[in-house]
Amino acid sequence: MRRLITCMCIVTFGVFLLAVSMVALPVWAGGVADGPRITFEKFTHDFGEISPGTKNPCEFKFTNTGNALLKIGKIKCSCGCTVPTLAKKDYAPGESGTLKIVYNASSSPSAIRKSCSIPSNDKKTPTVVLTITANIARKVEYEPQRLNLLVKGETAGCPEITLTSLDKQPFSIKHFKSTGNSITADYDTLVKATKFVLKPKIDIEKVQKGPRGQVEIGLNHPGCKSVMIIFETLEEFKTDPRVVYVRDAEVQKPVIKKFLVLSNYNEDFEIESTSSKKGIVKVLTQKKVGFGYEFELQITPPASESKRRVFTDVFTVKLKSGQQLQATCYGIYSKKTGESSR
Repeated sequence: MRRLITCMCIVTFGVFLLAVSMVALPVWAGGVADGPRITFEKFTHDFGEISPGTKNPCEFKFTNTGNALLKIGKIKCSCGCTVPTLAKKDYAPGESGTLKIVYNASSSPSAIRKSCSIPSNDKKTPTVVLTITANIARKVEYEPQRLNLLVKGETAGCPEITLTSLDKQPFSIKHFKSTGNSITADYDTLVKATKFVLKPKIDIEKVQKGPRGQVEIGLNHPGCKSVMIIFETLEEFKTDPRVVYVRDAEVQKPVIKKFLVLSNYNEDFEIESTSSKKGIVKVLTQKKVGFGYEFELQITPPASESKRRVFTDVFTVKLKSGQQLQATCYGIYSKKTGESSR
């Protein structure tokens, strides 16, 4: 009888210890975690080959496999081209949700890899990192991919622009736009083909006003909505330097500087006159060097007109062709001079 009572006591005490341990310690019961648990069906998404400039959506489904409320924090992606959307931030045990991500492809072909971090109150996995990959590939090839223009000649040195469908899908041209409307081309929006050859027309005056910009050609190809071509104009003349600096200047103490005006097209030209807006810059010598001229400039810093320890002037070279080239003279007084002027 005593043995039976002893055995019953041992069994009862064992059951009590098991119950206490289940309440006091985190456990897995039937595969359910103690506390919230975020479980994704997948961690990566590969878009495969996509077109430049396209929007590419994907979804990542998840479930709260824990036994407490799951709270999701602020989602952060590696760049602004990847945009996440989540309907809500709180999920009850057993509840599922879907994180939607849209990747906005760049206009340049490349292999991409982007990531998004999803923080939550899941203590075991406080942050989940999801990854998207893709290969951005052109569906329409275009040549040239950059236009280097001149400011002379009927075509300004601009070549023909060729557009070719790489997947043999016929397309048509919707529009042809350029910065400052300086470059145009003739085309028929009703014509469909797998290849187009455009002959650009250059407005020299407009190109001179805006020597840099881009050409946008709109297409209705299913995998390519437009192509962008950068253009840059080689100016006929250049000055060297563009800004003439004078450092540690002292009032009325002349400084000698070299200054060049050159032809980028290796052509001879003549100078009509030179001038200084404030009279600070004076030409000491002027001589021809190759396809240009070299000046020896004398810069005489004036008395400081304000508390600023700087002075400026504009030196202008007028060509016999009527063009004017300008360079800024920028001087900084020495600290000693700046203090004495106040």
